[in-house]
Amino acid sequence: MASSYTDLPRAGVMRRLGSWLYDFLVVVALLMVAGFICFGLTALALHLGWISLGEYEDTAALLSASRGYQLVLLGVVLFFYCWFWRTSGQTLGMRAWRLRVQNTDGSLLTLGQCLVRAGAALLGLGNFWVWCNPRHKLALQDKLAHCEVVVLSKEQNRQLLSRD
Repeated sequence: MASSYTDLPRAGVMRRLGSWLYDFLVVVALLMVAGFICFGLTALALHLGWISLGEYEDTAALLSASRGYQLVLLGVVLFFYCWFWRTSGQTLGMRAWRLRVQNTDGSLLTLGQCLVRAGAALLGLGNFWVWCNPRHKLALQDKLAHCEVVVLSKEQNRQLLSRD
């Protein structure tokens, strides 16, 4: 199956940014849900006396200062991207824009590649690296994770969507 995704054109900056915007909205929604859950669990722990506010004014201030809470939110973002990149090569935004992240042989990324790619993306700014090297159309995260983002035909995209 991987071989059917080789020799496809690589994605340019504008298409990548369109996909990033879709994914940004989904990630914000996921972070809101995670924040709601963490807030509720913290409020419950406060109510049961398991923890105290200490020097903090309220539950939100306590959470904002918590490294654990920050790690939970980071974990939500990493899980979102890594899960989609590992299972189909497409996030929800990439599906809408007919993009796929893959190795040059068409295979899916490893977990290590996903983590490197997520870290190197610099909140989407790594995509502008494509303009520095227009002939190869590789973003900073592509170069560092040794992968590529390709543009799928409508039929290829439909096939990927029907497999899920």
